[in-house]
Amino acid sequence: MEWIRNFLRYRAANTFLVFIGLVIFFSLLTPNYLFVDRRNIAALGKLFPDLGVVALGVGVLMICGEFDLSVSSVLPFCSYVFVQLLYRGVPPFWSFWTALGVGALLGFLNGFITVKTKMPSFITTLGTMMFWKGVLYIWSKMMPAGIRTFVPTGSTFERVFAGTIGPFFPVQALWFALFAVLLGTLLHYHRFGNWVFATGDNRDAARAMGINTDFVKTVCFMIVGILCGFVACAQIARTACFTSRAGDGWELKAVVASVVGGTSLRGGVGSMVGIFAGALTISVIENGLVVMRIPYFWTYVVFGLVILFSVLSSMYIERKQREARR
Repeated sequence: MEWIRNFLRYRAANTFLVFIGLVIFFSLLTPNYLFVDRRNIAALGKLFPDLGVVALGVGVLMICGEFDLSVSSVLPFCSYVFVQLLYRGVPPFWSFWTALGVGALLGFLNGFITVKTKMPSFITTLGTMMFWKGVLYIWSKMMPAGIRTFVPTGSTFERVFAGTIGPFFPVQALWFALFAVLLGTLLHYHRFGNWVFATGDNRDAARAMGINTDFVKTVCFMIVGILCGFVACAQIARTACFTSRAGDGWELKAVVASVVGGTSLRGGVGSMVGIFAGALTISVIENGLVVMRIPYFWTYVVFGLVILFSVLSSMYIERKQREARR
């Protein structure tokens, strides 16, 4: 059918097919159909938006032609700022906005260093990841800190960022969808989104068109930082505890989610729908393997296979599109 062929031309299409295939696979093979149990779905809905929200920002930055490996240090650093403000008597919502500001500032520093020094963002953010992680370990002494005294269960802040809608629908999933819609609108229906694609596709050509590519890249870095700050506060509202190891490994998982969603590692290609589906796919893989009681190390094996399949599928679709234009 024509509509099926049109659908399969989109890079995000193969991601949805992989996602649906994984859901069917885990649904049939988990003991007692535990994967589709309401309790597991509710737990998945609380956990996957944390990484998913960060992946949305990282995906936008990758379309712009840059990487951010510092998310695994920016996130716990924002968490630390949030908790310290609570301990000093600052109301939760004011602490939340301050944490977002800190995330934006750290993202700005990543972007500023990258565009002004012409240093590859891979190196820039690898360095800032190490730096801020070291600072965090020194300041926090890697000690956990509880916050239920300041953000009690059932408080407005806790309900807004870690509550449920109806019997069991987690509000975190709603936040994830909301950010996807907002960033998708910005990326695909706003002038700034055109600048992002143009900058990632050909920076020199974008400059010739009058686009301030340094500004575009810096804003994309700041978006990642703000989303890290948001997730940091939402995660603490859910777990009621700060840990300096929050977000470990997320820098690569966010990149994997974007690549699985059809985002090009070279920049200029990608979609918010694809990144959204990629984040869901990564979360389903992790959860499904845990429910099947398979050792977590196998997750990396599956991630590798999914990445290869997704990239090869995207390359095949791109080749077919080039042939069709000839």
